[in-house]
Order: sequence, then structure tokens, then C-alpha cells
Amino acid sequence: MADSPVMWFDEIGMGDVPRVGGKNASLGELIRNLQSEGVRVPDGFATTAAAYRTFIAANGIDAAMRSRIAAYRSGNATLRATGEAIRELFLASEFPEDIAESIRAHYRTLGERAGVDRLSVAVRSSATAEDLPDASFAGQQETFLNIAGEHELLDACRRCYASLFTDRAISYREVKGFDHLDVALSIGIQRMVRSDVGASGVMFSIDTDSGFPRAAVISAAWGLGETVVQGTINPDKYVVFKPLLSESAAAQGVTPIIEKSLGSKARKMVYGRGGSARTRMMDTSAAERRAFVLGDAEILALARWAVSVENHYGRPMDMEWARDGETGELFMVQARPETVQSLRTGAHFTIHHLLEQGTVLATGAAIGDSIAHGTACVIRTAADIAAFRDGAILVTEMTDPDWVPIMKRAAGIVTDHGGPTSHAAIVSRELGVPAVVGTVNATAVLAEGRPVTISCAEGDTGRVYDGTLAFETEDVDLGALPETRTAVMVNIASPAAAFQWWRLPADGVGLARMEFIISSLIRVHPMALVHPERVTDPAEAQQIRELAQGYADPTEYFVDALSLGIAKIAAPYYPRPVIVRLSDFKTNEYAHLLGGAAFEEPEENPMLGFRGASRYYDARYREGFALECAALKRVREKLGFTNVIVMVPFCRTPQEADKVLAVMAEHGLVRGSNGLQVYMMCEIPSNVVLAEKFATRFDGFSIGSNDLTQLVLGVDRDSGQLAALFDERDEAVMAMISEAIRKAHAGGIKIGICGQGPSNHPEFAAFLVREGIDSISLNPDSYLRTVPRIAEAEKTAPAGAASAATASAR
Repeated sequence: MADSPVMWFDEIGMGDVPRVGGKNASLGELIRNLQSEGVRVPDGFATTAAAYRTFIAANGIDAAMRSRIAAYRSGNATLRATGEAIRELFLASEFPEDIAESIRAHYRTLGERAGVDRLSVAVRSSATAEDLPDASFAGQQETFLNIAGEHELLDACRRCYASLFTDRAISYREVKGFDHLDVALSIGIQRMVRSDVGASGVMFSIDTDSGFPRAAVISAAWGLGETVVQGTINPDKYVVFKPLLSESAAAQGVTPIIEKSLGSKARKMVYGRGGSARTRMMDTSAAERRAFVLGDAEILALARWAVSVENHYGRPMDMEWARDGETGELFMVQARPETVQSLRTGAHFTIHHLLEQGTVLATGAAIGDSIAHGTACVIRTAADIAAFRDGAILVTEMTDPDWVPIMKRAAGIVTDHGGPTSHAAIVSRELGVPAVVGTVNATAVLAEGRPVTISCAEGDTGRVYDGTLAFETEDVDLGALPETRTAVMVNIASPAAAFQWWRLPADGVGLARMEFIISSLIRVHPMALVHPERVTDPAEAQQIRELAQGYADPTEYFVDALSLGIAKIAAPYYPRPVIVRLSDFKTNEYAHLLGGAAFEEPEENPMLGFRGASRYYDARYREGFALECAALKRVREKLGFTNVIVMVPFCRTPQEADKVLAVMAEHGLVRGSNGLQVYMMCEIPSNVVLAEKFATRFDGFSIGSNDLTQLVLGVDRDSGQLAALFDERDEAVMAMISEAIRKAHAGGIKIGICGQGPSNHPEFAAFLVREGIDSISLNPDSYLRTVPRIAEAEKTAPAGAASAATASAR
């Protein structure tokens, strides 16, 4: 068998990379080792590297190939001329008869196994330098789909050999330092899955943008998977939290899908109708564009496969999957090492900060986490690649491997189409070039030569700003951070940014503001979804219908989006505590949500008006609060994030606390049940004066220093005229904080603080440590500079200053 030019997939494994390349070796590895765990892989076989070298020798093209490469390297021939000439050598050659017959015989047997006379197969290239841990070679060689018949198969195999010398493949090997003639090519022939009438996509066992290792990220589209890989469409995106995929969690009904984003999926690739066209593109239907490609059960099944594959290989993986539209079966069709984030160390990372604001011209998925600026160079087709200017921002509809030579010369990349797993995204990550993909309209709105700044440092959403904006870069060594007795947590405002900070050794999330999720993700006043008939503005009513389309009950849109947003914030810190504050919009802020004007009455001073706890039991908002409770219940029970703690803001009296807790219990959020803890914002003087009574009703306090300062000093925190008087270091404010800490500990509950005071003022951080605060929650970008200040303050503070509650917070 060792001398055979063709081998079945179940005869090979990862030890055979030199013989059949990384792609085919991995398929064999999956079939031999993971089918028992339910991972389905279509049957097939591979030609060997020896067969490739025999083909070259039998046709006597070795010397001509070497001559062409030498001419290219000496500058006497262009890349295009070199690639064209070598490809023609392959296309004009014939397979030795023994190799040809072996391929034909294996193809016939594959058809017999499938019970088909003229079996359709996928013919894929697998280079011996491909799918290595430090080089993906994404899309460098060709794939030929829907190949049927022995003659067509041999022709596709010949074209696979030729594709080892496409311009892009030659260029990529030059960049990576591989000798062109040392690389051989194996061909994988695999039974086609009828995903042309089904669906397909790409999956990673790591978040490819942040490097967060506990997430599986799935892209999905209708039809054949080339549209996702090539980035010609904007696919659906699903994110699954891997640690909660266990059998025990599943037995409890936990479905840890923490993101479901509907892609536009405007087109799909299907089989051709005959003749030489093996595939064709067609528009998707309106129903297909509106629908998610995968159901929850399928998303979870794929995520479990991702975990199995990752565990088997012992490293993050990049996989392709397909769903047969005739049988409904899922298959894995490729698996290779992820080559960017898995090579980064968790002890060091770089933070990029924009120092200026600008007009946003376009938005899309952020690839990478850096910032770049330059002039827009708009190139619509590969034929115009030569017009690219080094150091410019490449703006195009999409990229494929032909674009790699200029992608590595770009300061940044912006595309109309494609998602986080498209060719543009994969190559941009590998090259370390920031990219904003799937903007839809970048080529239309970014004029040639226009100065722009692209920012991928603001979470999942990448932004293209008008003009050249200043930014700074900070290199961080997490290993140099000191240990602290005080729990140091982070404030996370947006689900989009949650994964960005997972490397910080934070003790959890001290404040996640629900209103930020509502305003950025949902955008609709919850009461407008409960009572859409009261929204009288036709334009707003239409926007609300569009946002909630696909949901039989529009309120489910609110619950679904809010629960997913909370879950995405909770995931990076699980099982550490994540404190989610119930909505604390002011009436004027609620009124600005879609449909909000119909439910909010004007107030002279919204800061002291109908806000926080007073809304939750009031008939004017109680139905909206029920949706908040439903989302939190779903996060904890269905999605599995029992580390989520609920916090009540602006609770004026103990009696009001009782009303809120009673309403929460009505909606299934019973304090103490299923480990549910309920905290209170300590931000009103009455909270401090009556702290002992509030402590019997809540499990913890979090000091809101902004509102507490406002109400102790009588200074409107939004007033520019009084800004000089607003200072949390005022003697009266510090006295109230000191008393709150003392009374909380006397009542046996934890107390922390969330705000910028400890970051902005080292002496304020020292004061909190001396008083024995249990936790300090900081904005992520100030975490790194404040932790050393806290550690320094602890050197002079009494060793027992922080209560034993600190330990339970960690």
C-alpha cells in the first residue's frame, strides 16, 4: 500500500502529511478517529505526492519548470508569465496509465459504495506544505465541484496539479519562504454532499478576532460553501460557548448559543444545469434571506464536533461543514489548524486607542483589533490590481487568493461582501492587516484617494472614519501585573466588545448596563413591542416591524436579543460573577428609542424622575420589565450562565425594594432560587442611611459614585456649569462611602464600587482599599494602570481590611 499512487481516506492520517498533504491527511484522521463520536465525513480517496512527482517525471516537464522559476526569481520573467507557462505544462501533459487507472478504479468503487453509477465528487488540492500550524495557504490551490464521470475526473485532477502554480500560490510561497519545487500536490476526491440544495459554511473552534478560546464560531449560507470561503456573500454568524456543551448541561436543557446574527445571504452557489458549467450563482429567495440557515440543534451539533476535533488535535481548528439538502444530514468536509490566534501568547497583547472622533462612513465586521489610516484605493476587479498603491487602504467588493500580493502591501482592507470567515478575513488576520468586511456599500461611499481611518479596536463592529484620525498603541505584559487582595473587576458596556478583553485577569464583571445592550442592539422601547398599536409614527412602526421580522411575537425579539447580549458579556468570565444592572434609562433616554415617545412623558428633571426601581412595578412599564426578567431567566436557565447576578438601580426605599423583588419573583427570578443573587446599587443617600435594612433584602451592594456624589452634594452631574463642584473625593461623599462599606459588612453582604474614580485618582483607590471595599470595577482600558495602584495601596492598608466576602467574589 505504501507504493500505491492512490489511497482511501480511511487508510491515512496526520502522519501521512508528506504523502497526501495536510488537507487529505486531516480528512483521513477524522474518518479514522472521530466518526465514532458522531462526526460525519464524506467518503473519498487521495492521490499521493509520489503520484504528482511521477506525473512530472513521466511528462518530462521538470527542467522546464525549474527554468521558469529561475527566470522569475532573477527578474527576467513576470509572475503572470511564469505561472501561465508552468500551468500550461501541466495541462498539456497526460497521467501515466497506472495512475489514471487507479484513480478511475477508486472512483468506480466510491460510486458503488454510494449506490450511484455516475457519482458527483469534489476534487480538491492538498499541497504537502498546506494546512500547517503556521501557514494556512487558504485557497491557494483550486477546488472543482460537481465533477462526474471518469474523463471529467482526470481532467479536474490535471487542473488541480496546474493550480499549484497559480499566480497567487507562487506569490504566497515566496512570502512564506517555501521552495516551489519542494512542494508536491495530493488530490482529494470526495463524495459531494448535496449542499447545493442545502447549506454549508465554515467553523472555528476559537474566536478568530479576539483569540477567545472558549467559543466556537460558525458561518452559514445557503448552497455550496465556496460563497462563504470566498466572501461573496454575508453569511449568518453563530457563536457557541463551548464549556456549557457538556452532557450534564444538555440534560438540563442548556443551549449555550450566545450569538445569532442574520446575514443577508443575497446569493448562493448551486450545481450547473449541464455543459461545462459545474456550478452557477443565483439569487436567494426573500424567505431564504429572512431565515436563519441553521436551527439551534444543528448549531449545537456542529459546535460539539468542533470541540471533538479540537480535543483530538490538541489545538484550535478551522473547519468546513455542509448540510445535505436531500437528507438533512450534516457533514464535516475539511479540518485544518487555525493559524493566527492560536500562535499568539495570552500573556501579551496590544491595545489600540483612537484619540479623536470622526464621521463614520461605513461599518462591517472587524477583523483584527488594530487601527490604520491611509488613502482609499478603490479596485473593483482583479484585472486592475496593478493600480494599487503601497500603504493605501484597499477598498474592493471582495477578495480571492489572486489579491494576496497586494493585500500584504495594504495598510488596511475594506470589502463590500464577506463575513468573519471569508477569504479577506482569513488572509487579513494571517498578514496582520486590519480589515472591515461586509460593509455592503464601501466601494460606493469611499471615494478614490479619500483619506480614511479604519478601526477594528472597538469590538465586533469595524468602522471606517472620514479623515486621518490620531491613535495610540499600548503593549501590555499581563505577567507583570501584581496580585491584589481586593477583587478587581471590569465594567463591560457592549456585547460587541466583551471578547476583546478576555485576556485581562479580571475577577468578573462588576457592571454590565442593560440599557447599553437595549440601545445598541435592540433599539426599540420594550413597551412598543408589547403594544405596537400605540406607535403612531408610520416610519418608526415600519422600523420596528423590520427589526422584529421573523418573530411570531414581537416581544420575543426583545427577549432573544437581550438574552444573547447578556450571555456574550457573561461568557468570557464564566464562572466568575457577572453583575447585570437592570435598565436605568431616564425618561428622555427611553423616549429616544424607537416607539418610545408614545410611552414616555416629559419630565423637568429626568435624573430625579421616573427611573430605576420605580419603573419596574409601575403599570406604565411593568410589562416592559417582564421582558427584562424573561431575558435574565433565559440567560441563567436556558443558556446556562448561572454566574449572572441581577442588580437593581436607583432603589429609593426598602419598601420599593420589596415591590421590585416581588415582581421579579412573579416572573421566575426568585432570590436564592437556582443560586440567584440580587444586588442593589448603593447610590442614593437613603441607601446609606438605611443600609442595614437594605442589606436584609439584597446579597450585595455596588456603590454608584456618580449618582451618590450628585445627590450628596446637590450637583447635577450633567451640568457643565457645576462641573468644578462635582468630585467623588469630596469629604461628604467619602464619608458616605465609608459608612456604606461599614454597614454592608456589618450586615454580612459584599460591597464594591463601579466607576472611574479609582482609575482617575490614585488616592481615591487607596481610600477604598483602606476602608475594606470588597471589589473595585474598572473600565477595561484603565484596568492595567489601576491594578498596580490598588496593589500599592494594599501594602499600607490593614491586612484584614477587605472582608472575607472578597474571596467568594473571586
